[in-house]
Amino acid sequence: MLRTLAIRDFVIVDAIELEFSNGFTVFTGETGAGKSILIDALALALGGRGDASMVREGAAKADICAAFSVDDQAAAWLEKNDFSDPEQELLLRRVIDNAGRSKAYINGSSATASQLRELGDLLVDIHGQHAHQSLLKADAQRDLLDMQGGLQPQVLEVSAQFRQWRTLSKQREQFESNAKNLLLEKERLEWQVGELEKLQVKPGEWEAISHEHSRLAHAASLLEGAQEASDLISESEHPMLSQLTSLHQKLIKLQAFDPALTPVIDALDSARINLQESAYALNDYLGRVELDPVRLREVDARVEVLHSTARRFHVAPELLHQEYATLSTQLQQLTGVSDIAALKLQEDQAQQNYLAIAKKLSQARAVVAQTLAKSVTSAMQELSMTGGSFAIALTPGEASATGIEQIEFLVAGHAGVQARPLAKVASGGELARISLAISVITSCATATPTLIFDEVDSGIGGGVAEVVGRLLKRLGQDRQVLCVTHLPQVASQANHHFEVSKASDESKTVSHIAKLDNKQRVEEIARMLGGIEITPTTRKHARELLAS
Repeated sequence: MLRTLAIRDFVIVDAIELEFSNGFTVFTGETGAGKSILIDALALALGGRGDASMVREGAAKADICAAFSVDDQAAAWLEKNDFSDPEQELLLRRVIDNAGRSKAYINGSSATASQLRELGDLLVDIHGQHAHQSLLKADAQRDLLDMQGGLQPQVLEVSAQFRQWRTLSKQREQFESNAKNLLLEKERLEWQVGELEKLQVKPGEWEAISHEHSRLAHAASLLEGAQEASDLISESEHPMLSQLTSLHQKLIKLQAFDPALTPVIDALDSARINLQESAYALNDYLGRVELDPVRLREVDARVEVLHSTARRFHVAPELLHQEYATLSTQLQQLTGVSDIAALKLQEDQAQQNYLAIAKKLSQARAVVAQTLAKSVTSAMQELSMTGGSFAIALTPGEASATGIEQIEFLVAGHAGVQARPLAKVASGGELARISLAISVITSCATATPTLIFDEVDSGIGGGVAEVVGRLLKRLGQDRQVLCVTHLPQVASQANHHFEVSKASDESKTVSHIAKLDNKQRVEEIARMLGGIEITPTTRKHARELLAS
C-alpha cells in the first residue's frame, strides 16, 4: 500500500510530503484548491503521461516520489525485473523538467514509463471522476467486464487468432482477385524458362564462342598473313634470317680489329635467336590453323541465336545464364503461392481455431456478466434505487478481435420497468450511482492493495451520499482507500482526513495540504455543509455526522 507521497514543484504544489495509513482516507477542500492534483501526481509516479505544463511556473523540474509497502505480487515483479530491494520496500520516482523531458526510477535504478505503469497496475487502481461517462461507451463496458473476470489473457489470445485468420483470408481474397493475372504471369514465365532451357546457356559461353567465331571468320586472312611472315623470315629467296646470320658472322670477324663492336654483335645475336623462334612458332601455327567452313557455320548460328534471344529478353548475351536463374526462381515462387485450395484450407483452419477460443471467451463472459449484474443490482438497492436492476446483455455479433458478441450494460431505474441501454435511460445521478457501485464491486474483485476514487461521487447527495461513504469505509476495511470528495456525508465516514487549500500572493499561487485532527475535522465538515458562513448549527450537524 501507499506509505508516503512527496511532491515538489508540481503544477501549483510547492513542496508537500504526506504519510498514509490503512483504511479509508479522504481529501477535501475548496474547488480549485488542488485536490485532484495529488491524484495526478501519484498517477505520474505510476507511469502516467507527463509534459512540461506539469512543472510549477518558475521551477526547473517537477519531482514526485511515492513509497509503497510491497506485497508478494509486487515483490515477484521487482525480482523478475531486477529492481528488488533487500528491505522489501519500494520507491517510485518520476522527474519531468521544464522542457518536457522525463526520467523514471524504481528503487533508485533507471526505469521506463512503461515499467512504472506495469508495476503501478499491481499497486494502485484509480477510478477517475469521469468514469461514469466512459461507461456509456461499448468498448469501456466490454473492457470492464473482461477486467472483472480476469479475462484479459483470453482476449489477447482471441485477438491474435483473429489477426491470423484475417491475414490468411486477405491473402486468399487477393489471390482470387488477381488469379487471371497470376495465371498469365505464370504462363509467361514458363515459356521464357522453357526457351532458355532449350539453349542450355553456360556461364562464360558467350565470351568463348565470340572468340572462336572471330577466329574462324578470319581464318583465311590469318593463314595468308602467317605464311607471308614465315616466307619473309625463312623461306624466301633472300630470307631475313639468312641475311641476319650472315651479317652477324661478318661482324664477328671485324670484332678482332675493334672490340667496340661487341654490343652490336650481342644485339644481333639476340635478334637472330628471336627471329628463329618466330619462324618455329609460325610454322607451328600454320600447321594448326585451317579453314573450317562447317564449324564456322555452326558457331555463326550459335552466336546468332544467343544474340537474338538476348534481344528478346532485353539483356546482354553474356547475362543470359543469370536471366535463366532469375526467371526460374520467380516461376518457383509463383507456383508455390498459386495453390488456392491450400490457402483456403489454411484459412478455414484459422477460422475454426478463432471460433473455438472465442466461444470459450463468450462462455466465461456470460458467467462473469451474471455475477456482476447481480452484485450491481444489490448495490443499487442501497443507493436509493430500490427495485432497480442491472443486467449485461451479450448479443451475438460480427466476429472481431474482441470476440463474437456485442456487450451492453442495461439498467432499469425501478421495479416494473424493462431494462434498457444505460446511455438511454440513466439520468446523471443514476449514472453516477451505478458507476460508483460498479467501481466498488470491481475493486473488491481485484487484489490491488490501494484504491483511489477521484470525485466519483459527483452527481449524488443526501442519504445516498451517506450510503456511498459507508460503502467506501467498508471497502477500506480490507485495503487502503483514498478518495477525493466534495460530500460531507462521505468525508465524515473516513478514518483519516486531509484538507487541501490554496494560498496566493502577488507572485504565485501555492497549494497546501494538512492532516486534520478531530476538532479540525468538525470545522471542515461544517464548511462542506454550510458554505462560507459556519454557524453553530452547521458545527453541530458536522459533529453528528462524525459521531455517526
